[in-house]
Amino acid sequence: MKSKEHKSGFVSIIGNPNVGKSTLMNALVGKELSIITHKAQTTRHRILGIVNGDDFQMVISDTPGVIKPVYEMQTSMMNFVKEALVDADVLLYMVTPEERELKEVVFFEKIKRTKAPLYILINKIDQISQEVLEKSVSHWESLFSNARVYPISALTGFYIPELLKILISKLPSSPAYFPKDQLTDKPERFFVNESIREQILAHYSKEIPYSVEVVTEEFHEDSKIIRIRSIILVERETQKGIIIGHRGNALKRVGIGARKSLQQFFGKKIHLELYVKVSKNWRSSKQQLKKFGYNN
Repeated sequence: MKSKEHKSGFVSIIGNPNVGKSTLMNALVGKELSIITHKAQTTRHRILGIVNGDDFQMVISDTPGVIKPVYEMQTSMMNFVKEALVDADVLLYMVTPEERELKEVVFFEKIKRTKAPLYILINKIDQISQEVLEKSVSHWESLFSNARVYPISALTGFYIPELLKILISKLPSSPAYFPKDQLTDKPERFFVNESIREQILAHYSKEIPYSVEVVTEEFHEDSKIIRIRSIILVERETQKGIIIGHRGNALKRVGIGARKSLQQFFGKKIHLELYVKVSKNWRSSKQQLKKFGYNN
């Protein structure tokens, strides 16, 4: 009896900051791999989420929102987006109903010229009227003659199961790229760092969340508990004081939130130690950025 054809490929999600790329990947994968906040530039890395079936493997890339880089870290973030564009077997260009263009014209033109199957996903349609939606669909259909336009709501799940079937149907014939029990390309420490950073994005304002990097120095897993020691790096002494807060209360709040999130993610009790250190101008240091996984 002839075995069923196996399909495998890379699906890349590209778009402006805050359009819902991470929410979509989490919805498609069925697990919260990417952190989600209302702040722009929440996603800094290219994160792979892997959807496995008996006869397919879909590798989804969640990418940073497209911006014009101002400092070295943002340049590295845009390099992750470029990689995802090149690798894509299927390309998802995600927009909100009010948007009319990508903020960086170079990427916009690259998306237009893609040879991969292209889908324009109009997200957050649960927040708009039918009239606004129809105008948005018409606009994107006029700009991209080579694309299909689909209204979705990544948050409520509207059209997500249908989209998943469409994407699987477009994957090329190929063996699996990763073991079938693997959900992502990232190690455990990456998700610890992201969980802590998610709490910082939620609890601090202005420049503080964007000046922070998290490094997990210890990760020891036993049968019932995971013991973690992580360092929060900031660029200036004043930022260190803000992160720690009066009598350490602000840092304690971050630790409590991160521990709850990590217990849910790993399904085990978490013991988390947090420390804050100053690493001056780390966002502009190629050496530091390479250490943090931004430069290949």
